[in-house]
Amino acid sequence: MNETKITPRQSFILQIINKSDGIPRDEIQGQVQIRYAISKPTLLRDLNTLLAQKYIRAEGQGRNTMYHSYSQNFLLRYINLDHYFAQEPDERKDAKRSFDFTIFKYLNNLFSREERLTIDRVRKSFTDQSRRFPPDILKKELERFTIELSWKSSKIEGNTYTLLETEALLTKKREASGRSKEETNMILNHKNAFEQILADRSDFKELTVSLINQLHNTMIKDLGVSTGLRKHAVGITGTVYKPLDKLYQIQEAMEKFIGTLNTNPDVLEKALIASVMIPYIQPYSDGNKRTGRMLTNAILLAHDYYPLSYRSVDEEEFKKVLILFYERANIVHAKSLFIDQLLFSYTTYFQQ
Repeated sequence: MNETKITPRQSFILQIINKSDGIPRDEIQGQVQIRYAISKPTLLRDLNTLLAQKYIRAEGQGRNTMYHSYSQNFLLRYINLDHYFAQEPDERKDAKRSFDFTIFKYLNNLFSREERLTIDRVRKSFTDQSRRFPPDILKKELERFTIELSWKSSKIEGNTYTLLETEALLTKKREASGRSKEETNMILNHKNAFEQILADRSDFKELTVSLINQLHNTMIKDLGVSTGLRKHAVGITGTVYKPLDKLYQIQEAMEKFIGTLNTNPDVLEKALIASVMIPYIQPYSDGNKRTGRMLTNAILLAHDYYPLSYRSVDEEEFKKVLILFYERANIVHAKSLFIDQLLFSYTTYFQQ
């Protein structure tokens, strides 16, 4: 992700400010000195750096200056990913351990003007671009995209198929030797799901639980995973977060989630929210992240945006980004990853 680097000391200062409702410079210095020896001029330089990068904002002047988090939305308060994961799960003192229903109030105004302008500079109509290709060339390009999406999304889940093996499977129906049937089916399910979305993309302009359940059914076909909303507790490796464990709570969370998407006119926000909230709710016994990625693409395609292949994503970073959302309700890094992948799609696929 293309994130501006800040020093460990600046990250600690940012953490202090984010936890406050506004804090003066003297108090910041007092807390910073617990960990770092810092002079007033050095603190001022650090604060000015954070101000310039729009991680914080200042109100007042001189001694009366108060420093605040740049965003009033706690989902958008910066957390250093490397520093956070330097701690083992049980050592993360501020980690949330259960689902927070208040999150739905904050799932709006997630993109800055600068971020939207960055996307608008490269955005093209998926429909218009597709029509510019001769049928045989379009078929080849869609095939390439489907192969790369199926490979990388499966690899994020631990699938050991290589890109070339995935290509052979999807184009020549040749299963890779030494790979399990489950791995093969996972790849095929991605292909089938994406082709269904592409054929019926207008269906995803208005979402329902039934529609998402059908998408999940395609993603987990022949994998020994139960269909429908789960009725038992599940755990997630690498985090202290425990998803909802009662069916009525899962149903409530899904209804709020779908209501949030259907009432939000902003396509980018809808797609980003889908990418993190399906894994966060964990409505299914397995296949949640895969379903979230595919639902993200369904929303983008329904509104004539390019879909995401996730080809350039680092799998470990992808998992950390989601865990940070589970434990701290922080969407900053998930949004950065989403933007990076959207830009990657617009500069990599369906070019002429």
